[in-house]
Amino acid sequence: MSQYQSEINRRRTFAIISHPDAGKTTLTEKFLLYGGAIAQAGQVKGKKNSRAAVSDWMEIEKQRGISVTSSVLQFQYNGYCINILDTPGHQDFSEDTYRTLMAADSAVMVIDGAKGVEAQTRKLFKVCVMRDIPIFTFINKMDREARDPFELCEEIEKELGIETYPVNWPIGSGKEFLGVYDRNKGEILHFSSNTNAKKSAATQIDLDDPVLADMLGQTRRDQLIEDIELLDGASCAFDLDRVRHGKLSPVFFGSALTTFGVEPFLEDFLRMTTPPLPRHSSEGEITALDDFFSAFVFKIQANMNKAHRDRIAFLRVCSGHFEADKEVYHVQGKKKLRLSRPQQLMAAEREIIEEAYAGDIIGVFDPGIFSIGDTLCSPGKKFRFDPIPTFAPEHFARVRPVDTMKRKQFLKGAEQIALEGAIQIFKLPYTGMEEVIVGVVGTLQFDVFQYRLRSEYNVEIRMDTLPYEFLRWIKEPVEFHETDLVLGNDTKLVEDYKGNKLLLFSSFWSIKWVTDHNPQLVLTEFNERTDEED
Repeated sequence: MSQYQSEINRRRTFAIISHPDAGKTTLTEKFLLYGGAIAQAGQVKGKKNSRAAVSDWMEIEKQRGISVTSSVLQFQYNGYCINILDTPGHQDFSEDTYRTLMAADSAVMVIDGAKGVEAQTRKLFKVCVMRDIPIFTFINKMDREARDPFELCEEIEKELGIETYPVNWPIGSGKEFLGVYDRNKGEILHFSSNTNAKKSAATQIDLDDPVLADMLGQTRRDQLIEDIELLDGASCAFDLDRVRHGKLSPVFFGSALTTFGVEPFLEDFLRMTTPPLPRHSSEGEITALDDFFSAFVFKIQANMNKAHRDRIAFLRVCSGHFEADKEVYHVQGKKKLRLSRPQQLMAAEREIIEEAYAGDIIGVFDPGIFSIGDTLCSPGKKFRFDPIPTFAPEHFARVRPVDTMKRKQFLKGAEQIALEGAIQIFKLPYTGMEEVIVGVVGTLQFDVFQYRLRSEYNVEIRMDTLPYEFLRWIKEPVEFHETDLVLGNDTKLVEDYKGNKLLLFSSFWSIKWVTDHNPQLVLTEFNERTDEED
C-alpha cells in the first residue's frame, strides 16, 4: 500500500453532538488527553481562575462556559489521525452546528443518563439522518443517578427512529455504579470513583463464574445475568453494514467526567468507523482515494485573532493530497489561486501545515472570496460538490444601529457575520438596508451578533424581536409580484441579500393557510445555492 493510501486509511473525521450539559465538551477533552494533544483537561464550568475548555475560544464562550461556535480539533491515537468537529450543544446553538455535520463522516451522540433524549439532540439527529451517516451513542454520567438503561435505549429507538445495539451494559448507576459488562469480550470493567486513571481495570469473566457474586454482590450479579439474557433475546443482531448506513446505533455507557469507559468507547468507535466517505458532486461520486485534490468550504470564521482582523475559511478535504502554495482552482470564483499558510486548528491555537489528506479539516486565509459550500479542486477539474443547505431560522428580530452615522460599519458587520453563516439577514422588498431583519436558529446568536458588532465593529444596535417562528423559501414561481399573493396578517414577505423572496410565518397553521390560498406557490424549508446564483 502506498503512503498516500495508508495516510487516508488511518483518518477518521467525526462530529460530537448533544443537548446542552450532556458532557460533550468533557468527552472531547478526554479524547484529546488520550491522544496526548493536551496535558490537562479544562474545567468547563469552573471558577474564574480555572482553565477554560480548550475547544472553546470565543470570549463569550469562556465567560458562559459553553460552546457557541464549532471547533476543529486534530490529534493522533493508536496510529489513527482523528479530526473532531466539536459542535455547540447549547440550546441556543446556530446554523453553524448543522453545517458542521456536513463535513463529518460519522457522529457521536452524547446523551445524559438521567435526562435521555432532549430537544437539541432530535434536531441534530435529523441532519445526520439526512446525510445517512453512522451514529454512535455514548450514554454519559453513569456515575450519577441515571434512568433504567432499557428505558434509555427504548427512548432512543422511539424518539429518533433508529435501532440500538448496546455494546456494553452498565452495572448500577450513581453510588451503586460498579462498572460495565463488555458483551463482545465477555469482561467486566471495574469503576473506581476515586480515580481518574486513563485505564480502568478489566476482568475477563464468564457470567456463570461464581466469582462474579463476590465481585458484584449476589443481587447485582443476578440483575446483570437477567439483563444480558434479556438483551441477547430481545435486541437486534449487530450488523456493521447497518451501523455504517445510520440504521443501527451502537450504544456505550460510561462517565466522561471520571474518564470511565471513554477509552474502550474510542477504540471500538475507531474500529467500527470507516476512512473518509465519498462525496456527491456534479460529476458523480468523488472518493477519498481519487488522485486529485478537492475540498469544500463548510464554515467561515472572522476575527479569530483580534490583532489581525483575519477571516478563515474551513475546508473539508474530500480527495487527494493537499500541498501548501500549490495552485488550486476555485470553481465558483472561476479562477486559480494559491492557498498560502494553510492551518490546522486546535480551537484558537493554529499550526501552519505543509500538507493534508482527504478527511482532514484545514483553515485557509480568506480575502473575502469564499462562500459556504464553495468547491476547490486541482486545476483542470471543474466539478462542484452538492450544495450545503441553508436551514430555516426559528427566531427573528428587527435590527438597526443606535447611531445612524455608523450605518456603514453596521452593514459591513452584519453582512460579514451573515457570510460566516451564524445569522441570516433579510430586508423588506424595495427598501434600503437602514434596518435589517436578522434570523437565527437559536436565540443566543442574537447575543453573539450584538457582542461581535460592539467588540469588532464598534457599533451599538437596537433589536426588536418579531413574532415569527417559521421561514420558507419561495421556490416557484420565481418571477412574481407581491400583489399576486394572498397573505394573512401574520405573514410577511422578505428577501435575502441575494434577492431570493421568502415568507415569514408566525405559526405552522398560517403556512397551511397561505399554501391553500396560493395554489401556484411552492415553498421549501431548505434553500440550496444553485449554479445560477454563483
